[in-house]
Amino acid sequence: MSEVLTAGEARERILRILLPAVVFVLIVIAWDLVVRINDIPPYILPSPGLVVATLFDDWPILSTSLFATLETTFEGLALAIVGGVGLAVLFNQSRLIEHSLYPYAVILQVTPVVAIAPLLLIYLPQQAAVLACAWIVAFFPVLANTTLGLNSVDHNLADLFRMYGASRWRVLWELKLPAALPNMLAGLKIAGGLSLIGAVVAEIAAGSAGAGSGLAYRIAESGYRLNIPRMFAALLLLSIVGIVIFLLLSMFSHLMLRRWHESATVRER
Repeated sequence: MSEVLTAGEARERILRILLPAVVFVLIVIAWDLVVRINDIPPYILPSPGLVVATLFDDWPILSTSLFATLETTFEGLALAIVGGVGLAVLFNQSRLIEHSLYPYAVILQVTPVVAIAPLLLIYLPQQAAVLACAWIVAFFPVLANTTLGLNSVDHNLADLFRMYGASRWRVLWELKLPAALPNMLAGLKIAGGLSLIGAVVAEIAAGSAGAGSGLAYRIAESGYRLNIPRMFAALLLLSIVGIVIFLLLSMFSHLMLRRWHESATVRER
């Protein structure tokens, strides 16, 4: 069933795209004017034009680092999805397992990853430590949201399934998992950005130890060498990556929910 937009809804969607773009242009113009009027040297604050030029000039180096960061981010996110959803299913099927393990998942979440990263770099190979940091911060949102979704299923529907002789696994597969899908996808959208943050934190820790290959390592390296334009270019790439990840996961969530869930359907306000 295709979406039919009213004039007000179409105008609202245009404003959602147009207004952030206008604000971004104004910020860039203000940034450029501040640099030009105050004659700020590039090693303190480069102009937007210089940042873009550096992005193109240093693309061979930055692209290699970008792919390294993306690889770690998506691997950490994949592990978080598998581990978070799998453990949430176990929690839903066994209160004993939930009460035994859930507190440790909370401890893992509330411990700052910036404090864990140096320890992991001591005991694990560099790439494994960076991947572990990306997984740690992305794991809990998937676990918590999926657990909430599975535990929030209407008990009357679950009793109806059992009354007709459905097994526990059939109730899980045909009722609980579909009902928990909105919560699961919400956790996935949160985990996407957090996995990037975890990878960046670990790469910065690795960079301070003189190793690394990702974008965060390039940021640290550029800071040590006072190559501030390259630092800004790497930051720009990281921001773009974070936005793209969020948009892709939001699009995926919308495609999965648009035909049946209220959060993804078009409605008048």
